[in-house]
Amino acid sequence: MSVYLWIILAYLLVLTGFNFYRARRVKSQEDFMVAGRSLKTGVMVFTLICTWIGSGTFIAGAEFASKAGFSALWLAAGAWVGIVVIYFLAGKIQTFGQYTIGDILEVRYGPAARIVGAIALIISFTAIVSYQFVAGGFILNVASDGAIPSSVGTIIAAAFVILFTAVGGMIAIAYTDLPNGIIIVLACVLAVPFVYLAAGGWAQVTQTLDPGYFAVVNEQFGAHPYLKVGSYFLATMLLLMGVQSMYQKFYSARTPKDAKKAVLLWTIGTVLVETVVVIIAVLAYSKFKDQIDLTIPKEGGKVVLLAAKHMVPAPVGILLLGAACAVVISTGMNYLLSPTTTIMRDLYQRFKRTEPKQNTMVALQKIFVVILGVIAFFLAMKLTSVLGMAYFAYTIYGVAITPALIAALAWKRTTKAGGLASIISGMVAVIGLKILAEVLPAHLAPDGDPWGIPIIYPALAISLGALITVSLLTKKPTPKELEQFFPEKNKAQT
Repeated sequence: MSVYLWIILAYLLVLTGFNFYRARRVKSQEDFMVAGRSLKTGVMVFTLICTWIGSGTFIAGAEFASKAGFSALWLAAGAWVGIVVIYFLAGKIQTFGQYTIGDILEVRYGPAARIVGAIALIISFTAIVSYQFVAGGFILNVASDGAIPSSVGTIIAAAFVILFTAVGGMIAIAYTDLPNGIIIVLACVLAVPFVYLAAGGWAQVTQTLDPGYFAVVNEQFGAHPYLKVGSYFLATMLLLMGVQSMYQKFYSARTPKDAKKAVLLWTIGTVLVETVVVIIAVLAYSKFKDQIDLTIPKEGGKVVLLAAKHMVPAPVGILLLGAACAVVISTGMNYLLSPTTTIMRDLYQRFKRTEPKQNTMVALQKIFVVILGVIAFFLAMKLTSVLGMAYFAYTIYGVAITPALIAALAWKRTTKAGGLASIISGMVAVIGLKILAEVLPAHLAPDGDPWGIPIIYPALAISLGALITVSLLTKKPTPKELEQFFPEKNKAQT
């Protein structure tokens, strides 16, 4: 067996012991869901980085870069814009201080919005967890030089993610993310110069790859390249602006100041890592393009892993593979905890007449972690493209949840009917268009887009249209209904 594999497995075992140690601090539902609202800025920064930088960056981003070159940065850039928006809302989110985005949706739009929003979130996040498992399989397959098949690696990754999440919840996640985040940033920065030299330098890379790989938008990517890259930009931006995993981290912060400061540092780390990963992927693809069949959707996602094995010194390669493994574990844990928190908070507790004991609720959420983890695993075994699954998950969440969520926090004229109409119409539009893409003949749905139009555009138009139109046609909220979100204005009026 490869030394790379043994070191990665040893690291996972160390994390296992660490998580069991941290799990002793879980005494209540608040500890399990939001780490007892005790996270300081330093821990917040790295857990935010690990929550966002997952296989969507290391695998889906690499798959995109293998096909489109530096155009893949459009996928990452949407998140950067989303972070800017979140910066101005982080303090307000922490002050609201609940557990899920369903708490915000219900206060602003009523119980039905909480339920429908919960359904959209569970679908989206279970899909995201599924491709973390697939990415884990990729990593173990490459690290073992093929001795561990990707399917077996997927089982191992799933087992670790489900175990870690069930054991300690947010406390385990946040403090596991601290060393993982440091490894991710360090590995990416150290790997770039070695990958650049191994690829033969800039002249060799530009000679090997098509000029489109260095364009702002690769004309060869998709039926309508500008619409396609724009759709990825929008999908990542909308996901980040409304993703519950981030909101749970803000709820976990010790103070609003810690939350806001952490977002600023998170921005720097995210831009750095995502840019570096695309650079590594493009350079590595120039080296391994003859060994990668891009007609097989998942193949392009391996380029960063191949770079770690063959283009950098062994210590740096181990660190880079360790970073890839770390993001899969961390992101899988974050996105598995989040929908189970939704099940508990937005469905089970919200509509149960009597409040169960704290230890009962923690135990029940652990059961849901296992159930959703198993569902995500079976979904992973059917998955053909990490990039394709990531795009669908980002789209359904970003279209169904984010417009209503951001409006709840920032637009006073939003009404209960408008928010609910946006959530329902957005979710139905995405699922309907996805089904349409599957049943249409291939020539009418290139790249999975009905008539070549990425589904996020019509779906987002429907969601926003419903939000604005219905809100303007219905009675505006009263000052009392707005006081939790816009307290300053209401105080001035009294």
